[in-house]
Amino acid sequence: MLIKIVEHIDLNEAYAYLQSPEAGAVNLFVGTVRNHSKGKDVVRLDFEAYDAMAIRQMEHIANEAFDKWPLVKLAIVHAVGAKDPGTPVVVIGVSSAHRDASFEACRFLIDELKKTVPIWKKEFYEDNSVWVNAHP
Repeated sequence: MLIKIVEHIDLNEAYAYLQSPEAGAVNLFVGTVRNHSKGKDVVRLDFEAYDAMAIRQMEHIANEAFDKWPLVKLAIVHAVGAKDPGTPVVVIGVSSAHRDASFEACRFLIDELKKTVPIWKKEFYEDNSVWVNAHP
C-alpha cells in the first residue's frame, strides 16, 4: 500500500505505483481545491493533520477495502499545508482485475477518509476564513 501525508502530491508517483500486470483497471480519484464555496471566492485552503493517527486510520480503511474487494494495489495520499485553487490535495487510487471493484473501492475510500481521518481544512476567502469539516 502507498499511504502517506505529504506537502505536495505527485500524481505520476501514485499512478506508477498502482500499475500491475494483474490489473485490468486503475481508478484514480484526485481531489483538488476549488475556487468557490458557499457562494464565496476561495483564496486558498490550509490543511492540517494529526499525522500518526491519520496514517493509522488510512491503513484501517485500506484494509477494509482489501477485505471488501479483490484489489491488486491501493494508494491514499493527502496533502497538508497551504494550497491554492486547482492544486491536488488528495489522491485515492486502486487497481484491480476488473473495473467494478476499482470504482466501488475508490468511492468507499474517499468517503471513509472524509468521515474518519483526522485531517482538517480551513477555507480562506477575501473577507474571512472558516474551519470546515471539523471532525472526526
